[in-house]
Amino acid sequence: MCTTCGCGRAEVTIEGEGHGTPHHHHHHHGDHDHSHGHGPLGAAHAPGLSEARIIEVEENILAANDAAAAHNRAHLEAAGVLALNLVSSPGSGKTTLLARTAQDLKARMPVSVIEGDQQTSNDADRIRAAGVPAVQINTGKGCHLDADMVHRALHGLTLEAGGALFIENVGNLVCPAGFDLGEAAKVVILSVTEGEDKPLKYPDMFAAARLMVLNKADLLPYVPFDVDKCVEYARRINPEIEVLTVSALTGEGLDAWYDWIEARRREAGAGAARQAAG
Repeated sequence: MCTTCGCGRAEVTIEGEGHGTPHHHHHHHGDHDHSHGHGPLGAAHAPGLSEARIIEVEENILAANDAAAAHNRAHLEAAGVLALNLVSSPGSGKTTLLARTAQDLKARMPVSVIEGDQQTSNDADRIRAAGVPAVQINTGKGCHLDADMVHRALHGLTLEAGGALFIENVGNLVCPAGFDLGEAAKVVILSVTEGEDKPLKYPDMFAAARLMVLNKADLLPYVPFDVDKCVEYARRINPEIEVLTVSALTGEGLDAWYDWIEARRREAGAGAARQAAG
């Protein structure tokens, strides 16, 4: 059982591997304490383990994940591929936004997707229906993707130079914040049907993200969501976070979202060129 959030042992399956791989599941979230007042590092979720043992286990897991993430990052950077880690709570419209993004961008650049979910391949099927290659990772009871899962999923994709890889994480604003996957940036997607105080409730995620996308903007006339206050809260946590407001349904703001992706893709290409020259 995870010592932080209480999720169980994950039976991870990745399309193309042909079998499930047990993945003993612990994790660590950097400097933020998610113990909810029950002692350091969620000790209340791990009866029988001492505080020192919990810290040791979680630091070991984090170190192994960071090593795998560094390998992924080096591989992606050498290939000149932009990798974005899309994170959100369930129901944000993340998959709808990603499917439309993939559909709209596939003529402009090579696009591929890694889909993370606890069960089903529904999301990957939606992406493939848009004509974009996708690999599904099912985490079972696991609450986030980790770098090793992404490494294994990459074997099922052909990455093209100058392309974009979108990694759709499991819907969760807590655990994915602490796990580097080797991405160039985390993008946190928050729908206007959620509370504008989400950045204050889940500070680690907004601190780790480079961009906040406020989705479902078409519903703003009908919901009590204060965009300015949400942006203020997000920048209280992360003064450097960029913000875009979009509607995956109507297309509002999507040009700015695509321009942001294009700018990051140019950065990735320049980095690959420097690496090749050096």
